[in-house]
Amino acid sequence: MKRLFLIVLDSVGIGAMPDAEEYGDAGSNTLRTVSRSRYFSMPNMRKLGLFQIDGVEIGEKEPHPRGAFARLFERSKGKDTTIGHWEIAGVVSDAPLPVYPNGFPEEILAAFREKTGRGILCNRPYSGTEVIQEYGAQQMETGDLIVYTSADSVFQVAAHEAVVPVETLYEYCRMAREILQGEHGVGRVIARPFAGEPGHFYRTERRHDFSLAPPGVTMLDRLKEAGFSVIAIGKIADIFAGRGITEAVRTSGNADGIAQTISYMEREFEGLCFVNLVDFDMLYGHRNDVDGYAKALRAFDAKLPEMLARMREEDVLLITADHGCDPGTASTDHSREYVPVVAVGKRVPSGKNYGTLEGFCHIADGALNMFGI
Repeated sequence: MKRLFLIVLDSVGIGAMPDAEEYGDAGSNTLRTVSRSRYFSMPNMRKLGLFQIDGVEIGEKEPHPRGAFARLFERSKGKDTTIGHWEIAGVVSDAPLPVYPNGFPEEILAAFREKTGRGILCNRPYSGTEVIQEYGAQQMETGDLIVYTSADSVFQVAAHEAVVPVETLYEYCRMAREILQGEHGVGRVIARPFAGEPGHFYRTERRHDFSLAPPGVTMLDRLKEAGFSVIAIGKIADIFAGRGITEAVRTSGNADGIAQTISYMEREFEGLCFVNLVDFDMLYGHRNDVDGYAKALRAFDAKLPEMLARMREEDVLLITADHGCDPGTASTDHSREYVPVVAVGKRVPSGKNYGTLEGFCHIADGALNMFGI
């Protein structure tokens, strides 16, 4: 019974790609930056071959790596979560998803106001934690919705849970998703509920993403059609708009995502378990928190032995990323970086360096080959 556990360490890039300057990311290197923290420690990933990957010039090399490894170049035009995951699943995007550095055009806002019957606050790029402090009290007083974006292709809607019930906020985001198609087809519409009192607002864990459907057939579609299980852990189901998935589990963060993965390693299924660990990006990369990022990597690394101990004869564990988010740069945005691939299992050649490969879609190709597709 073959099982592939594919874990995406969200934003753990390993160095600027040749075209990074076009994206404002020259010199970015998420892993190198984080490795300078006194909290950085990844001995188990080192044993699998992480530090042997092309361009990874940190830490001590492992004399006899247990895993196979490579560095992947992104073929798609972008550096966001959605496009990165789509390419991992086999769909290359020829054009970047739209972004709105000056806020959304009036035609979008007018349609959204008409559908929701509510006014709009903010409408510009903003930090998610700062925007609720700035506009939260006004949102509570007026009932208007806080609409904001970032350097990513996102339309985010924030509202206090006591003013706009979470299910109602989700419905508003579904309306926005219907509006934001075609030219304005952002990668994700994100519901951002918050709670608390003025001066002490905080985002709750009931965030929900409403993603654009992938523009082509993915490995998830192919696996599901062939009768295999496709288990989505974390925000994977959101990224693929639920398509090609047989079972989905939402998580509250990295620790929960890792625990859910270990739980599925103890279950009977044949197919793919696709995991996103978002804390690296959401909590540390975007907030330029180098030490927090290092601690999160160390925590993941510490759980690796537990995962490896649960692997069966035909299992493969593959660890990768979807883009960078260098917390040591002035920017709080994602960065255009190579991503690592480290794979381990009895069917994987130990110590094999595949060098630098063009396309995250090599992962989809390998996954489908594993299942005879």
